[in-house]
Amino acid sequence: MPLQNRVLATGEVIATHARGMFMGNRGVLHDERQRLGAARWKHKAWVTCVLKHKNWHRDVMTPGHYTELFFLDEAVALAAGHRPCAMCRHADYVSYRAAAGLTGTASEMDAQMHAERAVPRRFLQCRDVAELAEQPDGTIILDQVPKLVHGDALFPVSPKGYGKAERRTRGQVALLTPKTSRDALAAGYRPKYHPSL
Repeated sequence: MPLQNRVLATGEVIATHARGMFMGNRGVLHDERQRLGAARWKHKAWVTCVLKHKNWHRDVMTPGHYTELFFLDEAVALAAGHRPCAMCRHADYVSYRAAAGLTGTASEMDAQMHAERAVPRRFLQCRDVAELAEQPDGTIILDQVPKLVHGDALFPVSPKGYGKAERRTRGQVALLTPKTSRDALAAGYRPKYHPSL
């Protein structure tokens, strides 16, 4: 039985056998039986990490330690409100900060991002509405299902990967990717995509 530790672009955390490309955390969200409680975060530093770093090894969902969360790829992690880790992905962290125009401390950046991504005390994801034609590549929108904006196409996103390309249209859409990450994407930050794209 898979653990409930896979984060979707919508911010939902599900159990699935599908594998992801990145790991992250939001604090200790699970109990001694590896079950999630109601909380979906315990701090504001939502990071996206590589699956392997040096020779470190962790047992997933060890009691009392942070809950390892997993993402299909970096575009999904950004949509869910995460940013590159400053330790295991330092070069990506520096590039992301520069592209987003951030100059403050990591704590200030995390506070800014948290205000953009989370509805206080409700564990829900904030969603902006904007013109689809203006969204940069790497943004994920919600159009019945989450869809990745890439060139002239939209690609449906599932836990297993990206679906068949659909024509990118015009009009107002719900955006899953928060503003800071959209700013970084618009300025040239390129997320790492799942091979299914």
